[in-house]
Amino acid sequence: MPQSPIRKLVPFAEKAAKEGKSIYHLNIGQPDIKTPEKALQAVKDINIKVLSYSRSEGSETYRQKIANYYAKNDINVTHDNIIVTTGGSEALLFAFGSIMDVDDEVIIPEPFYANYNGFSTSSGVKVVPVISKIENNFALPPIEEFEKLITKKTKAILICNPGNPTGYLYSKEEIQKLALIVKKHDLFLIADEVYREFAYDGTTHYSIMQEEGLENNAIIIDSVSKRYSMCGARIGCLVSKNNEVIQTALKFAQARLSPPTLAQIASEAALDTPQSYFDDVIDEYVERRNTLINELSKIEGLKVATPKGAFYCIAELPIKNSDHFAQWLLESFHVNGETVMVAPAAGFYSSPNMGLNQIRIAYVLNKESLIKAVNIIKEALKVYNN
Repeated sequence: MPQSPIRKLVPFAEKAAKEGKSIYHLNIGQPDIKTPEKALQAVKDINIKVLSYSRSEGSETYRQKIANYYAKNDINVTHDNIIVTTGGSEALLFAFGSIMDVDDEVIIPEPFYANYNGFSTSSGVKVVPVISKIENNFALPPIEEFEKLITKKTKAILICNPGNPTGYLYSKEEIQKLALIVKKHDLFLIADEVYREFAYDGTTHYSIMQEEGLENNAIIIDSVSKRYSMCGARIGCLVSKNNEVIQTALKFAQARLSPPTLAQIASEAALDTPQSYFDDVIDEYVERRNTLINELSKIEGLKVATPKGAFYCIAELPIKNSDHFAQWLLESFHVNGETVMVAPAAGFYSSPNMGLNQIRIAYVLNKESLIKAVNIIKEALKVYNN
């Protein structure tokens, strides 16, 4: 199993904290936005005598409310198309296990969410990367690049929309191009849509489930973690209109018994969160993004892609090895007792020697903290490169 590029530096961060350093965590997508009160209150109000298993596919009332949520987003599914999972991570594992056998292949535009490497490894599946580039803001590579990579072992194309780690938001036209290719070659299109609400600059998210004719090919991965700032709930879901996929995934769900009962109650209540909550959150993230990009652009020799969604961006630094730089930041550098923790981006690629001078930044801190954090990186580069 590959190490997590996001979490592998934790021991160095803990050591730095014990030495008295204050750390700005830009390494992990843990929002500081408050969890909706409705979700927390639902747990406080529970009056049950036995905390029992739920159904393996998740409680029926919760799945019905999820289907209603999708309907509001122009995604027409029923509760029978949904399996509740222990986070989006388990939904991905269920998807891989249901549609692929050992040595099968999945094509993924890279850089991609680092755990896709781990999920593929644990499923015995080979990741076949198609490279997107910082120079064009990590846009979808030409369809011809996908076609070149398809073999008899190819079973699926996987995208994250909007993307982690790039923040790239796929256009309707790009989704339609992918739809054509998966139908042509009889593949699955898996879309990790956990950041659906986070679309900026007047753009709108277009789901693969909104595309007609993809009923047998489309699988959505979803989660409450980022949408409602409920990362610790560990509730997600797998959604597909392909009944064979759902019935197969259900076997995996039965093997792990049930998703967390208390967290389902909180997640069901979270679905009543008013639109005003998301409006405020999106306004906040747009300001943070603008602040971050503005500050990063002041650093000589640095390249950064402007994200259109989610709350991540990739920055290319004027260094050779971001793994070494990230560890050095924690071990050997500070400004007035403060330093920064970033995620080296090489772990978001499966191609060797890619992203070695890149970092992923999660702009989940307030604007003042982001400005301080970028200044620390700026000062650190001056020292590191001498």
